Amino acid sequence: MKPVHTLIALACLAVAASVPVQAAHGAARPARIILVGDSTMATRSGYGDALCQRLRAQVACINLARGGRSSGSFRAEGRWDEVQALLRDGAAYSASYVLIQFGHNDQPGKPGRSTDFATQFPHNMARYVSEARALGGVPVLVTPLTRRSFKGQYLRDDLGPWAAQVRRVARESGAILIDLNKISADAVQAMGSAEADTLAQAPPPDPNASPAPATAATAVAALPGAAIEPQGTPKISFDRTHVGAKGAALFSGMVASELRRQIPALRPAFAPEP
Repeated sequence: MKPVHTLIALACLAVAASVPVQAAHGAARPARIILVGDSTMATRSGYGDALCQRLRAQVACINLARGGRSSGSFRAEGRWDEVQALLRDGAAYSASYVLIQFGHNDQPGKPGRSTDFATQFPHNMARYVSEARALGGVPVLVTPLTRRSFKGQYLRDDLGPWAAQVRRVARESGAILIDLNKISADAVQAMGSAEADTLAQAPPPDPNASPAPATAATAVAALPGAAIEPQGTPKISFDRTHVGAKGAALFSGMVASELRRQIPALRPAFAPEP
């Protein structure tokens, strides 16, 4: 029989040997990114999928952004419940980062979606932050992607007030902030209207072309309020809100750069730039 002190020493060695294995196992858990927002982040019409494609294969990236949603309607439809369910089941991940971007559909004139600028919108954004944290997530507030409409030589910053509210919520809550509205607006202003139009889903219509025959869809588009962004994924067409592949690459690069800069733990999650 081995002496007691020898058995104790062997037990200590076994415990010590298991620590690096456990630590390595913890370090090996991948990060997860969950995208929450509207059509400017959603599949086909926004930059969200392009952001996911910048990540290494082992990093989970779930794009739950949907066209036409506001900070109010996203929750009212039960879509935030999906996010909360994912966060409750997050043990397999080293951290779950929830990127939250609203504002476009919170603006006035969108029935069932618009929120009060001074009360509902900031309250909704703050609530997303607190509830994500309560479930172990890391909330990242994203100011709304700029629209690319110019008045003369200058970009019309119609989302500026909503971006300011998001900044305020981030300051008061201590949440990470990606000021995409400012970054994207500065870039679009610098490139000018003609170049900014190349970021759309389709080329702008030819002003010299004959008008298309009237259809039921064009009749609806001519009605008052037709400028309201549709509920759901928009059709592939030219506008200055949604983005095609070029726009998605540009704006996803801005978000990726800010994530790497502000969250050092996420830097290894990104694949090398081509």
